[in-house]
Amino acid sequence: MHVMTVLGARPQFIKAAPLCFALRDAGVRESLVHTGQHYDDRMSEIFFRELGIPEPTVNLGIGSGGHGQQTGAMLAAIETLLLERKPDLLLVYGDTNSTLAGALAAAKLGVPIAHVEAGLRSFNRTMPEETNRILTDHCADLLFCPTQTAVANLATENLRNGVHLVGDTMYDALLRFAPAAREKSRVLDGLGLSGQDFVLATLHRPYNVDEPNVLSEIFAAFARIGRPVVFPVHPRTLARIRAFGLAAPGNVRTVEPLGYLDMLALLHAAALVMTDSGGVQKEACFAGTPCVTLRPETEWVETVETGWNRLAWGRADDIVTAVEAQSRPPAQPLRAYGDGHAAEKIAAILSARNGSAA
Repeated sequence: MHVMTVLGARPQFIKAAPLCFALRDAGVRESLVHTGQHYDDRMSEIFFRELGIPEPTVNLGIGSGGHGQQTGAMLAAIETLLLERKPDLLLVYGDTNSTLAGALAAAKLGVPIAHVEAGLRSFNRTMPEETNRILTDHCADLLFCPTQTAVANLATENLRNGVHLVGDTMYDALLRFAPAAREKSRVLDGLGLSGQDFVLATLHRPYNVDEPNVLSEIFAAFARIGRPVVFPVHPRTLARIRAFGLAAPGNVRTVEPLGYLDMLALLHAAALVMTDSGGVQKEACFAGTPCVTLRPETEWVETVETGWNRLAWGRADDIVTAVEAQSRPPAQPLRAYGDGHAAEKIAAILSARNGSAA
């Protein structure tokens, strides 16, 4: 069986790592297609090195651009590859433009599609990711859901065939690589944070970083926290900060984007995480660190329902109130995202579907 996997963004590399190993162990041949959606070393290559993911078979080098331009270029290039390579199945992750481009190209050619992280819904149609995930789910033949909520969301949209509750491969990745992060990462010493009480923050959503008033409110909240804030700055976010003439508060330590092992080390050591990232809010909770998500909604509703995560958006006062409410982690660990073996379950389903012949 030949599976062609399309990925292109930092969170997808993390999600894919456990499944790359599981597919190999199940005797399934996988070829990786990197769209180039994230393309510099700190957003792409470092993850392949640290996670041991095989080098991409093809790197399309699409790069950045408007949604239509980027998605269209990816779709055309992936269609060409599908016609040339003739895989038995196309595998996509999450909700990026790479995800949608791969799903549309395969659907139009009649190539079966598997969607890992199916069924998520924020119910905010202004988010491009919401459009991407809905359309991908409705193209897919196999829908691998991380939670029971995701299964229920699909049923509401009359998607019941090919649905599998498997757990979350990001949880698999955290369990697999946390020991390596403890052993190899030196980021805490490098930043002078060993034994320190600090907050880890990330920002990249357009409704946060493209709006100067909102970004200013977030910075005002950072200034009022009363602790050091470590802020790995996404390239897009850095460009907006400079364009708006803003400056991070004095207690904020800005650093370049970090590799996965350094991020894991910071996630485990931080007193609190503040983020607008879907992946980072989950990873914080997996690591046992309370989170404040700087968004009006989240697709990862279980993190909020269990008290590990709290939503706050738009006003510094609301953000500070949420931070104060998250001063202690809940008594019970977060158990909604599987048993750490999602990748093996997915690999077994794929192998059983078509056999494992190369």
